[in-house]
Amino acid sequence: MRLCLVEDSGALNLEPLTLTRSTHELMLGSTNLGAKIARAFNVGPGPARRGVVVRQILADVQRTRDPHVAVNDRAWLSRGEVIVANSRWVPPAKFDPSDLFDGSAWLGLCEGKPAVAWVGPEYAIDLAPESVDDWFDNLMGKVECFDIGGEWIERPWDLVHKNSAHIIRDFEIDARGAISNRHLSSIALIGPAERLFIHETARIDPYTVFDTTNGPITVAAGAIVQPFTRVEGPCFIGRDTQLFRANLRGGVTIGTNCRIGGEVEETIVHAYSNKYHEGFLGHAYVGEWVNLGAITSNSDLRNDYGEVFVPIGGEPVGTGHAKVGCFLGDHTRTGLGSMLNTGTAIGVMCNVLPAGLLLPKHVPSFTSVMYGRVAPGFDLQQLFSTAEIVMGRRGRVFTAAERQLYLDLYEQTHLERERALHKVHDRRGDSWPVLVAHRGKASAGV
Repeated sequence: MRLCLVEDSGALNLEPLTLTRSTHELMLGSTNLGAKIARAFNVGPGPARRGVVVRQILADVQRTRDPHVAVNDRAWLSRGEVIVANSRWVPPAKFDPSDLFDGSAWLGLCEGKPAVAWVGPEYAIDLAPESVDDWFDNLMGKVECFDIGGEWIERPWDLVHKNSAHIIRDFEIDARGAISNRHLSSIALIGPAERLFIHETARIDPYTVFDTTNGPITVAAGAIVQPFTRVEGPCFIGRDTQLFRANLRGGVTIGTNCRIGGEVEETIVHAYSNKYHEGFLGHAYVGEWVNLGAITSNSDLRNDYGEVFVPIGGEPVGTGHAKVGCFLGDHTRTGLGSMLNTGTAIGVMCNVLPAGLLLPKHVPSFTSVMYGRVAPGFDLQQLFSTAEIVMGRRGRVFTAAERQLYLDLYEQTHLERERALHKVHDRRGDSWPVLVAHRGKASAGV
């Protein structure tokens, strides 16, 4: 059986997280979205079985990151029957596909929208990065359609608010729940032991607390947990990640090779990112190669407990939630003591410096924040040199394909950047609803 993961136009609604990665690479629970779909259909790895159709700007980077997957390959699509799945679709729990493959093509719907299809090469060969939405729409009138269940990832905050449930679900699927006597001798465990999995190669120092009362905890291979760290479930700590006197308060996913300290709650940190020092990070999604300076903190709740709005492409979008933190693109850095406002979105390769006040909610890619306002960013070559240094410290290489991706993104995001800088020049700043006091009474203002 073969599987092709595809991106529709909804990938744009997941920026800044999807500026530098395909939708199927976004983390949710203990795996990425693509892995969840592959697991649901029991499709193993390898170019004979796995393919993707992604935005053309990401194609070369995708080939570099995963050379064992066919990328935007019409020849591969034409070789036979294939499952075509929208990578924003998350299959339902206990999904059983055994009765779906009787030889005839079909289309599965989730909440009335096309989610996944089983088709032959006569349909699959028409798949193209720029027309995935049209491909699914055309298929609806030609094959059997039925509801297949599951859920959608529409916006970045969906990943954060669904994360706790998926950490629990992934733990149950993996059926882990194992801890060695060596680890038991060095930790304080609160809650059921069967909800705790610590890989045998992980190092857990004395004076650490694991609390599984509200959900399971996984500590992956090579992880290091230093003394005076407290971890509450549900939580997933990725391979080779290090925790330094951290307080993880539940609903947290930490990816591969991160350095985490301070207080973290209901947050996803993708991989290779640092929050070594004190500071609060809550209801947030942090991309790769991000460095949060000491005491960097974000707000995740408005003072009036109202709905949080997040700038997507510079325009405020209602989240429907009262608790929303920040969303940070890859290779972005914050300075000592930076304070991020509720519902902040910061693009890729940004430099954010503190100003003694809450910083702008919208920071376009490749800009800086100086004295509390969005400002032109560093020279691209300087940004690339920094990326090479940062990645080299973890044994990774800033590839030619990644360099070209960021050059293309610089051109793609220039209008958003110009609009933001023009607002600063006009001294209009961010246009966000706030409470303005008038003679003891509060009223809405801008």
